[in-house]
Amino acid sequence: MRENFTVSHCFVADNIFTASQKKTFERDQIETEEEANMSKPNYSGTFHMVEQENMDAYLAALDINFALRKIVCLLKPSKEIIHDPTSGSMKIRTLTTFKNFDMDFTIGQEFTEDLGPVDGRTCQTTVSWDVDKLLCVQKGEKAGRGWTHWLEGNKLHLEMRAEGVVARQVFKKAD
Repeated sequence: MRENFTVSHCFVADNIFTASQKKTFERDQIETEEEANMSKPNYSGTFHMVEQENMDAYLAALDINFALRKIVCLLKPSKEIIHDPTSGSMKIRTLTTFKNFDMDFTIGQEFTEDLGPVDGRTCQTTVSWDVDKLLCVQKGEKAGRGWTHWLEGNKLHLEMRAEGVVARQVFKKAD
């Protein structure tokens, strides 16, 4: 099994490793990162919602008004996902007959997310890998806000969290 040394470890221990050993560590690190990216699932595709649970309570935790919560709970969103596993770039478009929401990001890089179409807030967001699941942490006004996406066969699962409330949606991949 290969040790997971980073390039910085090699240079800190400059007096211990030869130039040849440093190059080997650098090459192994690059190969390890490429292997990690290639082993992640590709989320690309179009998905249509087939199940939803606890959405009203989740929206209430986000301070969404009663009338808007009722409308949102009736919607059947679709998701269009473009994912490049090599670069980690991802675009998730959530489409409904009421409002659409676009999210562009690079996995592992924090960005400022404009949640105006959802609840009028902005937050600092990071989406990262948790084994083969996408884990999103949204730092802002609401405690514990974020979501997790994962694939099971032709289904895309979404678990949304805020203020201790959890909602779930399941989407089926379009043929």
